[in-house]
Amino acid sequence: MEEKNKEDIKELVLARLQTLPNDKGVSIGSSGNFTKDDLIRHVESGDAIGEKIIEVEMNFLKALKDGVFYGQDLAFNNEA
Repeated sequence: MEEKNKEDIKELVLARLQTLPNDKGVSIGSSGNFTKDDLIRHVESGDAIGEKIIEVEMNFLKALKDGVFYGQDLAFNNEA
């Protein structure tokens, strides 16, 4: 079951990476600068950089789910 979850997460991250503009790069700390295609290749290969990209994407999605970017009560505040 865990292997299935890892594969699903990898597919989710790859789908999100596909939405990046082709002309923009991403810097990953001391690992360097990467194009969209570089990021996709690293995630597909499952190397250390690919694992870091997956970790960052999952942390972002968890923070989004938890309302970190919008405030805790914004979505369900009925007092207006």
